[in-house]
Amino acid sequence: MLEKTMKSFGKKLIRRRVVDLNSEETRFARCLSILDLIALGVGSTLGAGVYVLAGEVAMEQAGPSIVLCFFIAAVSSVLAGLCYAEFGARVPKAGSAYLYSFVTVGEIWAFTTGWNLILSYVIGTASVARAWSSAFDNIIGNHISTFFRNSTALHLKNVLAEYPDFFALFLVLLLTGLLAFGVSESALVNKIFTSINLLVLSFVIVSGFVKGNVKNWSVSEEYYQNRSQEALKSGITPGKFGAGGFFPFGFEGVLSGAATCFYAFVGFDCIATTGEEARNPQRSIPISIIVSLLICFLAYFGVSAALTLMVPYFLVNRDSPLPEAFKEVGWEPARYVVAIGSLCALSASLLGSMFPMPRVIYAMAEDGLLFTSLSRVHSRTKTPLVATVVSGIISALMAFLFELKDLVNLMSIGTLLAYSLVAVCVLILRYQPEMGSSSKDVEMLEVNGSEEEKVIMNVSVNSNQTTLKEKFTWGSLFCPSAEIPTHTSGLIVYISTTVVSIMITVLCGILAQEGKALMKGNIGWVVACALLLGISLVITIIIWRQPESKKRLTFKVPALPVLPLFSIFVNVYLMMQLDAGTWARFAVWMAIGFAIYFGYGIRHSVEAQTTQQSQLTTNKPLNSAGSDPNPDAAI
Repeated sequence: MLEKTMKSFGKKLIRRRVVDLNSEETRFARCLSILDLIALGVGSTLGAGVYVLAGEVAMEQAGPSIVLCFFIAAVSSVLAGLCYAEFGARVPKAGSAYLYSFVTVGEIWAFTTGWNLILSYVIGTASVARAWSSAFDNIIGNHISTFFRNSTALHLKNVLAEYPDFFALFLVLLLTGLLAFGVSESALVNKIFTSINLLVLSFVIVSGFVKGNVKNWSVSEEYYQNRSQEALKSGITPGKFGAGGFFPFGFEGVLSGAATCFYAFVGFDCIATTGEEARNPQRSIPISIIVSLLICFLAYFGVSAALTLMVPYFLVNRDSPLPEAFKEVGWEPARYVVAIGSLCALSASLLGSMFPMPRVIYAMAEDGLLFTSLSRVHSRTKTPLVATVVSGIISALMAFLFELKDLVNLMSIGTLLAYSLVAVCVLILRYQPEMGSSSKDVEMLEVNGSEEEKVIMNVSVNSNQTTLKEKFTWGSLFCPSAEIPTHTSGLIVYISTTVVSIMITVLCGILAQEGKALMKGNIGWVVACALLLGISLVITIIIWRQPESKKRLTFKVPALPVLPLFSIFVNVYLMMQLDAGTWARFAVWMAIGFAIYFGYGIRHSVEAQTTQQSQLTTNKPLNSAGSDPNPDAAI
């Protein structure tokens, strides 16, 4: 009896969402073009960090080689972006990584992903709102902060902020109203802010190349001594010299800087939440994700190059790099242009954080994992009104009251976990058997498909029933008999992906915590890493040997299974770099989430109700009401 109960409970945790890909019906307004989606991705990703991050990394970690840091970080981010792009083409619905996890690995993982995305967006919104308020306050001479510190101080160390930020509260509530009013209006405002930001960054890049000096990329020790003495006389403390040249802190500094720069590319995933509001989402979402990442890379690369050409890396101002750089080259009035760009970048980033949050909440509520009242959509504006208002109020109160510095790292866990699960999902789903093909796929194939593709489709459909019955043999690990995925080959990939993910997690834990011991050649840790790498390599080969799905998609991740596995490695390694305090806060947040899931979600899940209905109709005739005559339409 106990065994049966545990088995039933386990099945509930891994039940998967069935998505009807034939149906294009949506409660939202399909009004977002490719340009709208690109602007949303660029605005969310290319925040105020571009005005600050380059200075911090150049001065302390990489010097002029910061351009390589951004290149490595961009490549790593593109790996995650490719995985999101494939799922955007495969499952064009609202929910982003939450829905992708639900479709592939089951309900408990989907809830974990969605719950952490909500946390990331709430903290992201609140922190950007406070940053906007602080930046504006700085421009007008800190009058706002001075007034509130003197009249309404409520500081509680590491919890409450020094003063309640009424400006941030008002800003978040204002944008909440804009988002509730309509998605097309929000997209227009976002495009305006993003365009101004890109124009300012273009000005910075061109100015840097015009006024810059290539000698700043090959600094000698003598030059460092002379400029440092001049800086000290002016009251400026120079940074470390390192080894000089283009790589003053070595290749280790480049890798360290790349890890920091990786977070500069976080934000593009908001595009994936627009599956039910984008026109032709199966095409527009993949294109928008890739193009927005490319634009962001060019902006980060150009700004960091311009900065280190205008100012020697050891004299870069850590807190205000671009205004001080223009002062260095005699263009001090340009600081006001930079200030405008910074505010526009923060505005677009704030909209980018607020836009996806209610859509994830809506998707979870519609599936029954959160309270169903949160899934209400306004009949006129076609927006998730209740989810938008509730999430906006929570974010506004967070920005109003709390000190968020210690919570910002929680954003990283939520985002990196989502990236990792999407990569896992792409890897698993590509090797699963197709139960046929939807009418839309067949129609596309008839119109556009080559004769070879039509033959492949015919073979896959006609031989479907026989290949699905393939039995497991040890030889099938490396030499499967079928040319298309079967239940056996799909199960092999599912188990192999789980095992290799565990191996990667353990390996990343060793690299993060025992890196110094490995560098010193500690034999125990070296052997452990070699074993983990060897096992991972064998499992990767097993996955590679299994037959892939022949399903036609507008975009597919290339070089499977290597690219998704490498993306998982990068994401997990960065998660392992986070401190114990962050993991403790993550555990508290997950405890709250699981209390909601096991207390409410697991019983009210739409998939649970669907399972119960299917059990009641098991004995009915095949074509009776309630049965689906076309199971091929679902994924």
